[in-house]
Amino acid sequence: MSTAPRSQAVRKDWGHDESGCTFLHVDMDAFFASLETARHPELVGRPVIVGGVEGVRGVVSTANYEARRYGVHSAQAMATARRLCPQGAFLPVDHHYYSHVSHEIFTQIVAKITDQIEQVSVDEAYINVAPALREWKSPRAIGEWIRQQVYQRFHITCSVGIGSNMLMAKLASTNAKPNGLLLVPQARNAEFVRLLDLRAINGVGPALEKRLSSWAVTTVAQIQELSEAQVVRMVGSRQIGHWLWLACQGESERVLVTHALEKSIGQEMTFPEDTNDLAKIRALLRNCCDHIARRLREKQLVARTVSVKIRFADLTYATRSQTSRVPIQNSVQMMQIADQLLPAALAAWKRGRGVADAGASREEVSADAGRSAVSPTFVRLAGVSVSGLTEQSTTLYQPELDFDDTQENNETGLKKNNELEKALDAVRAKYGSSAVRRGATSWRDE
Repeated sequence: MSTAPRSQAVRKDWGHDESGCTFLHVDMDAFFASLETARHPELVGRPVIVGGVEGVRGVVSTANYEARRYGVHSAQAMATARRLCPQGAFLPVDHHYYSHVSHEIFTQIVAKITDQIEQVSVDEAYINVAPALREWKSPRAIGEWIRQQVYQRFHITCSVGIGSNMLMAKLASTNAKPNGLLLVPQARNAEFVRLLDLRAINGVGPALEKRLSSWAVTTVAQIQELSEAQVVRMVGSRQIGHWLWLACQGESERVLVTHALEKSIGQEMTFPEDTNDLAKIRALLRNCCDHIARRLREKQLVARTVSVKIRFADLTYATRSQTSRVPIQNSVQMMQIADQLLPAALAAWKRGRGVADAGASREEVSADAGRSAVSPTFVRLAGVSVSGLTEQSTTLYQPELDFDDTQENNETGLKKNNELEKALDAVRAKYGSSAVRRGATSWRDE
C-alpha cells in the first residue's frame, strides 16, 4: 500500500504513447483490509481497520478507503483510530493468510507475464515487461489483464502504473489509486513529476525535505530549474544530490533486481495489557516463532540467527541474538533459542532503566546464558526475528556429533518436527491460520 502524497493535477490521461514504457508497478489497494472484506462480505461498505492485537493495542497496519475518510491511516495508534472511527470494523492482522494470497498473486498471475519481477513488499512489485511485449504487444494490455485477474480470482483491486523507468511506474501507480491504471509517456516524464510534492518522490523524507527548505526549495519544479551541482551542494551529498536531481527530471538509474533474498523475517506483537507474566511472554514468543517458521517454509529458506526483542512499559527496549550451529526452519528450534535469550533481554531493563535503547547492540549469547530465573518488569511488546537466511536447497546440514533422537536439535528430531509443522501448514492452508497450533507439551515445556 502506497502512502505517498497524491496530486489531483496528475490524475488524468497523459496520452497513449507506450514507446519505451516497459516498467509496470503493481500495487494492491488497501491489501490487508481488502482481503478481510473479500472473505467477510458483510463488511462491504464499512470502514475496516486491520492491526494491533484483536483491535485493542498496537498500530494500524492497513485501513480501507472508507476508514481513511475519517482520518485513519497506516502506522497510526489503534487507540487514535478507534477514537476517529468508532463505528469501524477492527480486525487483527492475519499475516499467514495475507502472505499466502500475495504468493498466489505474484506467482500465479504476474509470473505468467514474465520472470522479470522485483517484489518489494507483500503487496507490491515492479515488472519489466520488455521481454513479454513480443507476445502481449502493449504494456497497457498487460496492466489491465493483471488487474482483471486479481479481481476475478481474489475479489480485491490493485492499481498499476506504467512508465519508462521504475520511478515513473511507482509514481504512476500511486496516482492511479484506488483501482486504476495510469500510463506516463516517456516524453512527458519531467512534466508529470513537476506537478508533484517533493515528498511524493520515494526516498525524500522529513530530514531531506527540511534540508532543502532551508535553501527555500520546497517543490519539484524548483529543483528542475537547478543544476545538478547546485542540488548536490544543497543536500551535502554527491550521491543523494545526483539521485534527487535525476528523479526530479523523471529519470532513474535504478535497475530491477529479481529474486532478491530477504535479509530477515520477523514478527512482533503487542500485549492487550502490559504484563510481567513470564508464561504470557513466552506464549507470545511461541506464536511469533510459529509464524516465522511458516514463512521460512513457504519461501524455502533456512536461518542461522535468532533475535528476541522486548519493549518495556516505559517504551525502552532490548534485543538479544544468538547464532545457531545448524540451519533453522522449524518453530521448536527457534523457540529453544528464544527461551535462552529472553532472560537476558528482560534483565537489560534493570541494568538500563530509562535508556532509550536498553540493549540495542546485538550480542552473541552462549547456550546457557539465560538459564537463571529472571523476574520480569512489565512488558508492552515482544517479538522474534531470524536472519542469516539462505536457500534451503543449497544449504548443507551438518548433524551434531552427540546424536540423540530424544533431542530436538539433532537430525532425526529436526525431521520429525519439520514433518509435523508441514502437516500443520496444510491444515492452516485449508481451514485458516488459527485453525490449529502446537500444544504446550509439543514445545517441551517444563
